[in-house]
Amino acid sequence: MRKLLVANRSEIAIRIFRAATELGLGTVAVFTYEDRFSLHRFKSDESYLIGPVEGGAPVKGYLDVAGLIAVALEHEVDAIHPGYGFLSENADLARACAANGITFIGPTAELLETFGDKTAAKRLAKSAGVPTVPGSEHGMEDPAKVKAAAAEIGYPIILKASFGGGGRGMRVVREESELLSKLEEAQREAGGAFGRSEVFIERYIARAKHIEVQILGDQHGNLVHLWERDCSVQRRHQKVVEVAPSINLPLQLREDICNAAKRLCTEAGYRNAGTVEFFGRSGPQRVFLH
Repeated sequence: MRKLLVANRSEIAIRIFRAATELGLGTVAVFTYEDRFSLHRFKSDESYLIGPVEGGAPVKGYLDVAGLIAVALEHEVDAIHPGYGFLSENADLARACAANGITFIGPTAELLETFGDKTAAKRLAKSAGVPTVPGSEHGMEDPAKVKAAAAEIGYPIILKASFGGGGRGMRVVREESELLSKLEEAQREAGGAFGRSEVFIERYIARAKHIEVQILGDQHGNLVHLWERDCSVQRRHQKVVEVAPSINLPLQLREDICNAAKRLCTEAGYRNAGTVEFFGRSGPQRVFLH
């Protein structure tokens, strides 16, 4: 591996460039027309425009799998790092990299198909004996189906993008009268950020403690957890502060959470680095896969 393309922008890309430079790798940035003056394109060894030349699609270029692969092949890139958000959980990019002899810095396409679809990941968690928040079994787009599922689960609920993360495409709905407007907002944001507008529903747990467990696995089946961090301080469902280890987390509960995360990823045959998220109020019976 000699040259790395980062399929992301701004601080995310800059951090990856810095790590790659320390490892002696050449770095390649991509940027859309609106980001032509963004700092990340000047922190890499090479940078190339992606998306419409005249602009009008500030995010679309970063979601263009064919365009990213074309840039990588033209400029002899060996590996692509997706950062987080955008295509980081998109199996199509991982599959396209493999088909073109490019290393994808992330899980396999098969794992991304499982974990990129949040409802599929929850079904896997249930099969591994990991507790999950009550919610819908599949992603939905039809408002009528969303309304029926919400009524069955019970308010308050939270709408979440089925294919995405980073707090995008999420809306809390406290009563039925808010549902359709919040659904439209969530679907619009999810479609713009991830290219998919499906959402699923979970029971909303207010003032929850948000705990994440870092997982590391290799292609030989070895898998370990690297303990937990507390990500409860958030703004608009996006983390502001992460604290490790988590403060005031009982030792037995810490062990239960870490073992559940490892059990889930073992069930999936996970490899690469990843994070399993849990939240709840108190006690093992009140902590669920997020």
